Amino acid sequence: MCTFGTAPGTLTSTNNATVLVEGKPALVMADAAPMVNVTPFGMCTTLSNPQVAAATAAALGVLTPQPCIPAIAGAWIGGKTLIGGKPCLNMESKCMCTYGGSISIVNPGQMKVIES
Repeated sequence: MCTFGTAPGTLTSTNNATVLVEGKPALVMADAAPMVNVTPFGMCTTLSNPQVAAATAAALGVLTPQPCIPAIAGAWIGGKTLIGGKPCLNMESKCMCTYGGSISIVNPGQMKVIES
């Protein structure tokens, strides 16, 4: 989920085909390509996005959200666990959007908890 988006997107792994978690490929730090690994987040609500700023100006200052297309600025941070020798994403992982928001994991897609 992006802090300026109106809906959660979906993450898809393309950089790890060998390690599965509950039958799904685990995501790693390199899985940060917009529209490939990270899908849109509904509508964007920040004026630092040029499309939102232009639409808002055309609406005489009334905030006019526009499609939230991920504009990832750099790699994910916060992966501590290694999978296949690569840091994997977890609930603490985040990456930044060029327009100022931060993208975080709301639902990891893996729900099993193993207690020791």
